Amino acid sequence: MSTMTPTSTRTAPQTVAPARVPTWRFGVGTGVVAAAATSAVVVVLRAVGVHLDVEGEPIPLGAFAQMVLIGTVIGIVMARRMRRSSFVWATVVLTAASCIPSLAWGTGVGSKLALVVTHVIAAAIVVPAFARQLSE
Repeated sequence: MSTMTPTSTRTAPQTVAPARVPTWRFGVGTGVVAAAATSAVVVVLRAVGVHLDVEGEPIPLGAFAQMVLIGTVIGIVMARRMRRSSFVWATVVLTAASCIPSLAWGTGVGSKLALVVTHVIAAAIVVPAFARQLSE
């Protein structure tokens, strides 16, 4: 007579990775958030009397959002081709370089500092968000 003993087979629980949003779609969403935040800061700065001028001409509000979105498109292209550490270094350098015209062309110290702040705010939203999406 033969006896059968039950054997148990354990399988490791399978984890399902969350679906990744395509880089371009994630980037556009992040860019819209950064453009809105930057535009809101510009509205506040103007409300407290900071003049955001270049060579004496006021910068249109829409230009801030437009430039943030252009910078975001550049970030999307970079994010698709770079690893995280390279992306972060490159975007820090590009953000610093993007502040140079603001310092050179801004009218008055307040205007120059405010323009630099808008660059830093946009980068502070876009760069970390993209970096979290990238693999090392």
